[in-house]
Amino acid sequence: MKLSSYIPVALLAVSALAACSDDLENVENRVYDTSSHYPATVLIDGMANESTQTFTVNMANKMTEDVSVTYQVDNSLVEAYNLIYGANAVALPAENYELVQPTATFLAGAVTSSNVEVKITDLLSLDRNLVYVLPLTVVNSTVPVIESQKTRYIVVRGAALINVAPNIANNYASLVSPDNASGLNGIKDLTIQCLLYVEEFGGSDSNIQSIMGIEGTFLFRISDSGLPADQIQLACSSNATDASWTFPAKKWSAITFTYEGATGNVTMYLNGVKKGTAKAPSNLTVNWGNDSFYVGKSWNDNRWLNGMISEARVWNRILSDAEIANADQPYFIKVPADGLVAYWKFNEGAGTLIKDYANGYDLNLASDPKWTEVSLPE
Repeated sequence: MKLSSYIPVALLAVSALAACSDDLENVENRVYDTSSHYPATVLIDGMANESTQTFTVNMANKMTEDVSVTYQVDNSLVEAYNLIYGANAVALPAENYELVQPTATFLAGAVTSSNVEVKITDLLSLDRNLVYVLPLTVVNSTVPVIESQKTRYIVVRGAALINVAPNIANNYASLVSPDNASGLNGIKDLTIQCLLYVEEFGGSDSNIQSIMGIEGTFLFRISDSGLPADQIQLACSSNATDASWTFPAKKWSAITFTYEGATGNVTMYLNGVKKGTAKAPSNLTVNWGNDSFYVGKSWNDNRWLNGMISEARVWNRILSDAEIANADQPYFIKVPADGLVAYWKFNEGAGTLIKDYANGYDLNLASDPKWTEVSLPE
């Protein structure tokens, strides 16, 4: 008899479920985009010059016909972005984006759309110290869009220009195809550049640690017999160095050397600042396009570089003081560049092959290095 008292309650519950089901079926359909609350980010990393961004949107209920949702850039929403996210962004210039596909399409019966596609272009022309934003908002839809999810933001900002570098202690790099590296030969005026992080000076015969070149003809190396362990020397037919050619251990340093063939002047720059000039023989010709050229080795395997290297470059002209002093220049350059013969970024992050971005004069490391995460400039 007690059971009968629960029957009306059960019937009410069933009725309520049926009513809720009817209500859900009758809810007005909506397009929604929950990911719109999380702006997409494109990083200006000094390498990629463009980035393609894609996204889809969703719909609550299936439709028997196709549905389209069209986006448009609306720079009046930059202020809204800054208020929402506490930012100080500026509008991405029109020349730096292309709406490749502004319309998301739901085919009949689908609840997920096709891709909207936006291409961010000419990234290297942008100021890395600014934050840019591209607001994309719905301007037309055959099904209503949830108001708070109508706008997508793409943020473009600077990033670390260098994120990984190899420690080449007990290692070295040589040309993969020296016979095809003719551009490294016959150089009368030379500029070399690299970023160096030395763990500790000394430790090998005569305290020598090799940077790049060929022993006995034209080699940039750290120290020698009778020199301080942190002083760089040009080893050639008559060695050249200067007391100012020093740099610290356990710190990244931007090293530049220029050699003027007509005068024999060799000048060192440290972090963009001219340090000192020494005298080497004049009219020397640099011929590095052969199997005796190394990065991180000379004469024997004991003269390795005890640390990391990045952004190694060879130019067949003398860079100006202004070029060398440019704050970003040590960390990336656009290619092609006037007089740039070889450009080894040492940023692969895996393996032993080191790509040359200038002329394809790739290097190969003798063994797998210890790839290390870095963030440069610091």
